[in-house]
Amino acid sequence: VAADGMLVTVAYKGSLLSNGKVFDEGPGISFRLGDGKVIAGWEQGIAGMKVGGKRTLKIPPNLAYGDQGAGDMIPPGAHLVFDCELKAI
Repeated sequence: VAADGMLVTVAYKGSLLSNGKVFDEGPGISFRLGDGKVIAGWEQGIAGMKVGGKRTLKIPPNLAYGDQGAGDMIPPGAHLVFDCELKAI
């Protein structure tokens, strides 16, 4: 079960809740839970998952990119949806 301090690999597709537009997807990104290298919504949403598990994370702006947004793809104040699958721990 994924927990703080563990290195996890997650396949994902991220989209905007407002219009469903996909802004990013990948077959696997690796990061250590609790290190703050990903948005807070991912830290909270991936914790507790088992390898092979799938979750849809609906992430409010305060746990994502807030009032700043991110580049041209994620506007300020955006609510995000990520379809995630835990590939490895």
